[in-house]
Amino acid sequence: MHFIVYILSVLLFCTSSFASIPSIPPAPRTDSQPGGALTGTVLDREGLPAEGLSVRLKGTVRGALTNAQGRFSFQNLPEGTYTVLVSGVGIETREQTLNVRRRETTTAQFAISESLQQLAEIKIVAARGLRERETLPDVSATAIFAGKKTEVVNLSALDANLVTNNTRQIFSKTPGVTVWENDGSGVQVGVAVRGLSPNRSWEFNVRQNGVDISSDPFGYPEAYYNPPMEAVDRIELVRGGASLQYGPQFGGLLNYVLKPAAQDKPFSLETQQTVGSYGLFSTYNRISGTAGRFQYNAYVHYRQADGWRENSRYSIFNGYASLSYAVTNRLRLTAELTRMYNESQQPGGLTDSQFQQNARQSSRSRNWFSTPWTVPTLKAEYAFSDQTRLTATVHGLIAGRNSIGFTSAITTPDLIGITGQYANRQIDRDTYTNWGSELRLLTGYRLLGRQHTLSTGVKYFDGHTQRQQQGRGDAGTDFNLNLQTDRFPRDLSLSVTNVAAFAENLFRITDRWTVTPGLRLESLQNDISGRFSLNANGTENQVAQQSSRQFVLAGIGTDYKLAGSLSLYGNASQAYRPVLFSDLTPAAVTDFVVDENLRDARGYSVDAGIRGSVRKYLNFDIGYFYLNYNDRIGTLTLLNAAGRPYQFRTNLGRSVSQGVEAYVEFDPVVAFAGRSKVGYLSLFASVGYTDARYRSLRSSTVSNGQVTETNLSDRKVENAPAFTGRFGANYTYRTLTVTALLNRVGRAYSDANNTETASANAQTGVIPAYQVMDLSASLILKKRYTLRTGVNNLTDARYFTRRAGGYPGPGILPADGRTGYVSVGLRL
Repeated sequence: MHFIVYILSVLLFCTSSFASIPSIPPAPRTDSQPGGALTGTVLDREGLPAEGLSVRLKGTVRGALTNAQGRFSFQNLPEGTYTVLVSGVGIETREQTLNVRRRETTTAQFAISESLQQLAEIKIVAARGLRERETLPDVSATAIFAGKKTEVVNLSALDANLVTNNTRQIFSKTPGVTVWENDGSGVQVGVAVRGLSPNRSWEFNVRQNGVDISSDPFGYPEAYYNPPMEAVDRIELVRGGASLQYGPQFGGLLNYVLKPAAQDKPFSLETQQTVGSYGLFSTYNRISGTAGRFQYNAYVHYRQADGWRENSRYSIFNGYASLSYAVTNRLRLTAELTRMYNESQQPGGLTDSQFQQNARQSSRSRNWFSTPWTVPTLKAEYAFSDQTRLTATVHGLIAGRNSIGFTSAITTPDLIGITGQYANRQIDRDTYTNWGSELRLLTGYRLLGRQHTLSTGVKYFDGHTQRQQQGRGDAGTDFNLNLQTDRFPRDLSLSVTNVAAFAENLFRITDRWTVTPGLRLESLQNDISGRFSLNANGTENQVAQQSSRQFVLAGIGTDYKLAGSLSLYGNASQAYRPVLFSDLTPAAVTDFVVDENLRDARGYSVDAGIRGSVRKYLNFDIGYFYLNYNDRIGTLTLLNAAGRPYQFRTNLGRSVSQGVEAYVEFDPVVAFAGRSKVGYLSLFASVGYTDARYRSLRSSTVSNGQVTETNLSDRKVENAPAFTGRFGANYTYRTLTVTALLNRVGRAYSDANNTETASANAQTGVIPAYQVMDLSASLILKKRYTLRTGVNNLTDARYFTRRAGGYPGPGILPADGRTGYVSVGLRL
């Protein structure tokens, strides 16, 4: 621990030293008297107003957007000199320096080289086709992304089913993303990359507006909450190299960025009302605005449906509110609060024969699930200059995971006795109480005649989970958590404390070549205590364990710009997966031993690729990856000194995933005709090929008092299809967009043994290859009204992506068949 404290001190000293390198202009003078105002107009070369361009005051936290008249306004500015920057899609940044006096209004006018018609042309082509997918900039306000494989999914430009968070459509242009499609409600998103498990996206560091939202990123990283996609502006995905700046996960960063507040008016309204198949009803309503130094943003969302399968109805409420205040031109404070509550009926799994007979059937009518989620956040941004910015965040999580049901193997009927009465159900409850803080500083400095960028940060996380399991519930059918005994047989207190620091530096070796090395220092402590189980006589089996470790992760990235927007990139970085709470506690077995030398899984990932665009008609990103996953954790069946079998949790082996991720999109109309009076067409292919195999994996069985141990070397990693391909077409005519999507996924296994013949309980076996088609359309009228419609699974294909070994199964969890929706929206 002393080593970590020492390194943190060095990092902070280096941060402050580098921060002092730029020439920081003095802040404009402030006093108790009212400030001045700065207003302006942005026109194109034909003298027409340019709407939707970004306007910001250099070296401050103040920003705005131009309105329909091309106007922008900043109120209550301290007296001083300001540099105004105007930027936007397809235009060169314009800059102008102005003086603002107290109690006076200063006006400015900007002329951009492109005409409004050309801008509209650029926006239509980019937004409805090629702009749906972008990459993150080399340097953002808080982080460095140069040399990393990054993708941005712009949901505001995406023609997809956002109502039910249809993940295969949302990530249609993100190659290699595998999806578990067993939750038609869209309450929980399960995605993964590069042969990792999609289980509630737990191989990613999942964030909302840059804040952790999973149960516990280090002890129980399942993301039971994700925002409604109608409220999301964009999704940022950083693979591999994200482990240095954001967290240790092998999958990288998955960050949901919510729609920002309206910056060009004091009040803005957005509403979207949707109805669809199987009783679907959804309402999304948002208000936002900017008044002087204040910005506010809030939405409420409610969705309910009966579900495609029997016994799969659900209801979900989401609420969000934020208030931001520019205390000075350099300091902005923001408070956010996110709240979600849902209740969903879980239809359970099916056997293979049941799935073939009728995939919509369900023999579990009493299984329910609920995850109340609250995320408060406080954020402070301070601009020392246009080159140096400090961001501090404090966030919390008050949440829970609640389930009641009958979750025995699907071959066991949910009835007892000859009278056919229901049995008592089981109640499991988790309560999460977490808080954390993160301090980030990004600064630019000059060295040897070139501009470089340093990004540093310190993070603290304290998480506590109270886990109560195997409780005796009632024999009813509704959702309730009424315990029928005085206590839960299992009642554990689980906690994690994490302190981390990172530093990455982007060195501009030449005008075209950058190199970005980085380090992350980790200190991690796990504690577990409480009652593991109850004996028949009522006595308790107590457990108490503690683990503490410190280590360093390293990485380096590089980017070389060949010409225009064409660039080569490469990255290599270390990662790890901490020992989880589930690794320390068995599911239901009492004869269970944890290896006292159990280690965190550790490894590294490598990326190399080429990406870029050709004018406005071709986008592409083609890359190779290699992911080495050491010390994978699992369970062996062994014999104790008395000859009785027991479960031994230990490190079992190593897996390697390697392959190609390729995205190509082409607009033939723009390429050959430039402009068109009959619309534009973009054709895209997003393909991932993954060879995920165990290089070594110990396995054992017990038979006739003898232990037989084997090695599953060269077996394929479970839930990792070799091929994932999404192919589509976007057609745009003015404000009408139609999108067709074909999703093809290859064969996979549900277990490391690569079992070919499905077990009777359907928990192991092949997950067959499948393909599914979607069709969606949207129309914008008078810039205010939006009509959307779509058909998911157009051919009504029957397929599944998951065989569950426990909740919410067990057994096959079918994906939804054909469903449709119609949506009407308004913006003011």
